[in-house]
Amino acid sequence: MNMIAVLDQVPGNDANHVSFLEALKEEGFEGEIETGHDVRLVHATDNSIYQRHPEAVVFPRHRPDLVRLARLAGEARFRSVVLAPRGGGTGTNGQSLTAGIVVDLSRHMNRILEIDPVGKWVRVEPGVVKDQLNAAVAAHGLFFAPELSTSNRATIGGMISTDASGQGSCTYGKTRDHVLSVSTVLLGGESLETGPCDEAALAGLRSGTGRVAEIVGCVADIWEAEKETIARVFPPLNRCLTGYDLRHLRDDEGRFDLTGLLCGSEGTLGFLAEAKLSLLEIPTHSILVNIRYDSFMDALRDARALIALRPLSIETIDSRVLGLAMQDFIWDSVEAYFPQDEAGPAQGINLVEFAGHDAAALRETVEAFLVHLRQDGTVRRRGHTLAEGRNAVARVYAMRKRAVGLLGNVQGEARPQPFVEDTAVPPERLAAFIEEFRALLDAYGLDYGMFGHVDAGVLHVRPLLDMRDPAQAALIRPLSDAVFALTRRYGGLLWGEHGKGVRSEYVPAVFGPLYPSLQRIKTVFDPFNQLNPGKIATPEAQQEETGGLLQIDRVPFRGDQDRQIPDPVWKGFGAAMHCNGNGACFNYDQDDPMCPSWKATRDRRFSPKGRASLFREWVRLQSRSGADIAALERLSIARPIRSAVRAIPATFRRRAHAPQDFSHRLYDSLATCLACKSCTSQCPVKVDVPDFRARFLALYHRRYARPLRDYAVGFIEYGLPVLSKVSRIYNVAAGFAPMKRFVARCLGLVDMPSMGRATLTETCRRWNVLPATPERLALLSPGERSRSVVLLPDMFTRHFEPGLVSAFVELAARCGQQVYLAESLASGKPLHVHGFLGLFAWQARRNAAWLRGLASANVPIVGLDPAMTLIYRQEYRKLAGVGTVPDVLLPQEWLQDVLPVLPAQGDRDGTAYVYLGHCTEKTALTGSGAAWQDLFGRVGVPLAIGKTGCCGMSGTFGHEARNVETSRVIFEQSWGPHLDRDRTLRVLASGYSCRSQVERFRGRSLDHPLCVLLERLRERRIS
Repeated sequence: MNMIAVLDQVPGNDANHVSFLEALKEEGFEGEIETGHDVRLVHATDNSIYQRHPEAVVFPRHRPDLVRLARLAGEARFRSVVLAPRGGGTGTNGQSLTAGIVVDLSRHMNRILEIDPVGKWVRVEPGVVKDQLNAAVAAHGLFFAPELSTSNRATIGGMISTDASGQGSCTYGKTRDHVLSVSTVLLGGESLETGPCDEAALAGLRSGTGRVAEIVGCVADIWEAEKETIARVFPPLNRCLTGYDLRHLRDDEGRFDLTGLLCGSEGTLGFLAEAKLSLLEIPTHSILVNIRYDSFMDALRDARALIALRPLSIETIDSRVLGLAMQDFIWDSVEAYFPQDEAGPAQGINLVEFAGHDAAALRETVEAFLVHLRQDGTVRRRGHTLAEGRNAVARVYAMRKRAVGLLGNVQGEARPQPFVEDTAVPPERLAAFIEEFRALLDAYGLDYGMFGHVDAGVLHVRPLLDMRDPAQAALIRPLSDAVFALTRRYGGLLWGEHGKGVRSEYVPAVFGPLYPSLQRIKTVFDPFNQLNPGKIATPEAQQEETGGLLQIDRVPFRGDQDRQIPDPVWKGFGAAMHCNGNGACFNYDQDDPMCPSWKATRDRRFSPKGRASLFREWVRLQSRSGADIAALERLSIARPIRSAVRAIPATFRRRAHAPQDFSHRLYDSLATCLACKSCTSQCPVKVDVPDFRARFLALYHRRYARPLRDYAVGFIEYGLPVLSKVSRIYNVAAGFAPMKRFVARCLGLVDMPSMGRATLTETCRRWNVLPATPERLALLSPGERSRSVVLLPDMFTRHFEPGLVSAFVELAARCGQQVYLAESLASGKPLHVHGFLGLFAWQARRNAAWLRGLASANVPIVGLDPAMTLIYRQEYRKLAGVGTVPDVLLPQEWLQDVLPVLPAQGDRDGTAYVYLGHCTEKTALTGSGAAWQDLFGRVGVPLAIGKTGCCGMSGTFGHEARNVETSRVIFEQSWGPHLDRDRTLRVLASGYSCRSQVERFRGRSLDHPLCVLLERLRERRIS
């Protein structure tokens, strides 16, 4: 029984599209053209329920590439070629999904071209991320207003294409309200430059030749003929009626402007190449009133009275989302704002924001609002808190922003699905509307989660469905039809915020007599229906030939593919199967630890979402080919020796044996993973890439040979005690140029660190350190146990940084603790990272038994390196048959119970300290930085917490020759700038790999925070 070679092919690569791509290369297209199954698969999904495999994906490098693309597509021979622009891929309705060619504008066309702080505008390319833009203009006191929950990965092009909006829209409006002009490349290669034009300018445009003149003339004629119908059909809602927005073809001064028409057009009219946006001043002061309720309906009913007080925004969250937030890392930063009382957690909350530039006036407004809360008795409010200042408000909103992703983390196979989740009705009718909406879902026996913008009448409702179950998937049609009818009855829209996409089949009913006008517009821009067809409108002449508008239950569901995976395998891989495509892993912020490999490469295959998509496809292909993945895993874990023997033939089988095996595509994607584990906590769905990466490698190498590098790294913990006995020889060899070249060529490893020369002998003798054994610890009295600690140094720290072990021993002793030094264990982490899972499980079972013996005396056990210590809490506890695994604490966790508070004393040298956390530590233990701050405060040393991403080393990742350049890019994106910004700071780092990386790329030695604490205790003669 073995893994099977499954072909790297899916239906696709239509002959005309292939010819088009070949011609595009000949035209001098400078971006990438990808036709591989893996790239196409990653672009086959967004954050919707759909999956459409494109023929290819192209990545334009600049405007000339867009012109080449559009000019070629406009030729008669390529009229059947279909193109769809794509930005961040966060759409919830399949807006950018296509069976044709995806034009991904996010990889390269993401530059901020010009900022005018005086005129308060900015010029950007479409791939710029909203938070990226706001970070750039914040220095001028400005911001781009429309707020989205996906602001750290949503592109400006995507926002314009869907006319996106979110929090604060009643004050700031939608994206369209802040777009001054756009530059669009039309089919055929012409550019359309929009902006207000008076009658003379309009006449000049109409008198020209070419497609621009045709477009201007057609749209102007529609306005003149239909302006009364337009005023009647478009509802008076804050969210308006986007998708060829006819209502705003004339501005308040009567000037003609096509900008609004392109906002919300979802890539169906042309390729957005550039946009000029207006900016607003950042309010200097802000206060968020967090109101708690006994029921979610009370929160909705209260909204009408709260709106009358004219706050900047009102956001609402139901108990389900709140409960999921409480289980997420984000809760630590906001828990104080949502206190629980005897009745338990709130069942609904409203977040009411007030902001302004005058602090006194703002405070007066808020006080008046609080008086209203005390005096108004129309609904029962449980209480409220205030978040004051931009940082506090941002923390609460960060929790609200994660609501979309958090809903995807409910347990069970039925998960919240986004298909009727952005309805908009008049705010005063929202509570009654939601009551009927809930009754509809209750009638189907469905659970759901809700959150949204009650001030705008928009509530995100996501019914829980198991899309692998055909019976539940079949509910998409009746539910969509019923909710559409419900919104119409309440004077609202099915799509209030997230665009139409696949839901475009409802467009003719909504636009009524104006739909033929939409068809005329589509025809003049795109006569042969090549641009994102099936969305918003279809040219009348192409209605039958191209199939008209898409239908919500005729586009392939992602669940159609997923149900081909057997249940035991599906459930066995958990979160990897449930990635919902929310795209949190595409976070642009270089100082956020989430997925450094994505940030370094900008390749979506090298992200948690991309890897989960490829892994899910690999499992599907294996299952269809007859491989029993579950049985293979059981064999490799339960019988590691037997499994290893059976895998011996694979040691002679290279990838060339089956070059078209899709397994190689997945392997290449996973090879760039740093195993930093940020995704396991940062991803709202908790997709654990290192876990399924290790499981895949274990199976992959049953069929294909392992490189020698894997053996060298995987078994390094077992070799370190031997190498330590000849450390001088090792260190000389590690620095010897010919040996370095030999190791790089034969093992694929570079920049190997030197082993430490210090020994623990003198330290242990001076501080009376004793060996840690269960028998010795069992003899301790209760009093002695309360003053004792077991130090469990990992193999790497013990042999590469023995000085840090000595520092901890001395620090603990100066805190009045008796130190017991445990035998260093081969934790097995390198085995896990490289997929030696059978041996890892064997080692974990041995170690867990040893730890249970040590822990039986109730003496705390402390490790030193975050990554090597947290494995006992993470990977060990996932393994069957390991049994209970005692907690192994990190130093700061334990020191909070023993470090004394020193009397205040002025700092002698005025040194400023900043702490840069290890990415695994700060994402798995969100309070780790605050714990170090508290400890430094006890010894009178202020400690700043630096906001950094990954250092790029992550264990041995940075030492692998194949990863050196990626490792360097990751380092320079975040750590490098922090270290270069102010070299007078004394920078501290808790991760050995982080300190090694800084030494490698900056030649600078960083201390562990323990060293500074020890210095202070020495200075104060604490012993």
